[in-house]
Amino acid sequence: MISLSIPIGYIFVDQQTALYILIPLAIIAVVIDVMSKRNNVIHHLLYGYFGKILRPHERKKFVLNGASWVLISASICVWIFPKIVMITAFSILIISDIAAALIGKRFGSVPFLDKSLAGTSAFIISAIIVCTIIGTFTNAPATYYIASYVSSVIGGIVEASSRRLKVDDNLSIPMSVGLVLLLAAWIFQFNGTQSFLNLL
Repeated sequence: MISLSIPIGYIFVDQQTALYILIPLAIIAVVIDVMSKRNNVIHHLLYGYFGKILRPHERKKFVLNGASWVLISASICVWIFPKIVMITAFSILIISDIAAALIGKRFGSVPFLDKSLAGTSAFIISAIIVCTIIGTFTNAPATYYIASYVSSVIGGIVEASSRRLKVDDNLSIPMSVGLVLLLAAWIFQFNGTQSFLNLL
């Protein structure tokens, strides 16, 4: 949930400032992550504090942990996407990934792709709620709601396919959501419909 400070903070700063903050943080996180798997002192220090929240695959020698991927992903998304797209995509990543994990573990008896139907449904529903809140606060046009709801479904499918895609979902989710939003915005613009890319 601390990661939610990234899209919220980005509302109040420009792209350049955000990159000046995120890129150094991403580099530091990756260096610490790599060192923790090569240096015993750093390894025991890091795992002593955060070991319980790391997933099994994040403990492997050549796999970056989720915190590193969040900062890498945030840097990439700020760099390539318009502000409203990044904020939407990253808010979905944080809120909906948590919702999918919690509901999927509790009610995930029916499989869907690599996850569960309950978890994927929770992802999509929570993502739609996130988009509705963002759309309301930014006074977004109807095109934003259409595009963001479609991207919520795509994000849910990508999240459910994370194992077979072999890409960390902290990167694959916001990238897929962002690309769908951007593509939809371009289609709407081409057809002369009101764009939402200039929000924020």
